[in-house]
Amino acid sequence: MNVPGNLRYTASHEWVRSEADGTVTIGVTDHAQAALGDLVYVELPAVGRVVAAEEACAVVESVKAASDIYAPVAGEVVAVNEALAGTPEIVNEDAYAAWLFKLKPADPTAAGKLLDAAAYQATIGEA
Repeated sequence: MNVPGNLRYTASHEWVRSEADGTVTIGVTDHAQAALGDLVYVELPAVGRVVAAEEACAVVESVKAASDIYAPVAGEVVAVNEALAGTPEIVNEDAYAAWLFKLKPADPTAAGKLLDAAAYQATIGEA
């Protein structure tokens, strides 16, 4: 299973990348997309929406099930990946390139408190 060392993770299988401009980019992990199977639909949060940490704010649907996506940190949605509306399967092709949304975190240090790659691998039983 691919678990890049430069990202942070949640126990609910979201990945988080801190950006130079202070925002964070969020997507679903390779483990999550593999468990879900072929994605057929993605519902993203509205730009401008303020979310709490661990709040369900997006949905991915596959041929197997629908799954909520949770905000890993509190903040305001500043961008969504519009390409997913027509081609949700790109998440299956490369889960770490196909980001879902970007947040401006309420606490700039919050992302650093999430799981590192080793801790996430232990969570999914890959350590």
